Amino acid sequence: MSFGAGVPTVGIEDLADGDFLLDVREDDEWQAGHAAGALHIPLSEFVARYGELAEAAPQDARVHVLCRVGGRSAQVTMYLVQQGVDAVNVDGGMQEWAAAGRPVVDDKGAPGHVL
Repeated sequence: MSFGAGVPTVGIEDLADGDFLLDVREDDEWQAGHAAGALHIPLSEFVARYGELAEAAPQDARVHVLCRVGGRSAQVTMYLVQQGVDAVNVDGGMQEWAAAGRPVVDDKGAPGHVL
């Protein structure tokens, strides 16, 4: 699924262990299931909490942005690119992540599911 021309995008198969992940879904979605180790900043709070990303992301590391299917993460990716950040939208988001058999955990670290 494509969410706009010019949005840098990668597929789930292009992600390697240890890639920096930013999940921009809302709290209820995050609590139900997310990629372990991802940074969570909901789209609705993203601009106000941008400093958290700047502190957490390894210097000069690419930021791989996830949401449920790719629409919200495409918006954040374009914002980050405009700020000079090396960011890419993860095509298919958490739905593709789970479908590819990648681990999904809930907010307590137990197996989770994608809302």
